[in-house]
Amino acid sequence: MVEQYVGKWKMTSSDNFDEYMKAVGAGFASRQMANLAKPSLTIALDDQGFISMKAVTTFKTLEIKFKLDEEFDETTADDRKVKTIMSLADGKLIQMQTWEGKTTIIEREVLDTKMIAKCTMDDVVAIRTYEKDA
Repeated sequence: MVEQYVGKWKMTSSDNFDEYMKAVGAGFASRQMANLAKPSLTIALDDQGFISMKAVTTFKTLEIKFKLDEEFDETTADDRKVKTIMSLADGKLIQMQTWEGKTTIIEREVLDTKMIAKCTMDDVVAIRTYEKDA
């Protein structure tokens, strides 16, 4: 089921992301860079069942490697140190990050040739749309 996510994706739109970044506690400089960045995201699956997600922007490259439903340490683009669990539910790839008693969820879903990432922190929701890169 994770196979539908495998490939290279280019962000085409971002809605309410600055408010989401404020909600997770990102500082002004991090928010400015995040709002300017148009990341490409490469998702791959290896023979051992590890999934890798590599986000590349002109400012920073981040990569995480994980197995579904296994907690791992992640340093986010805005330098938060979080515990992350990735899972698959109803065809959606769910990323739950916890730190300092807080939780945010990034829910990714593939619809046709687009991947929609819904980022939720408390009552703040941002939507980022990616298109499959040929």
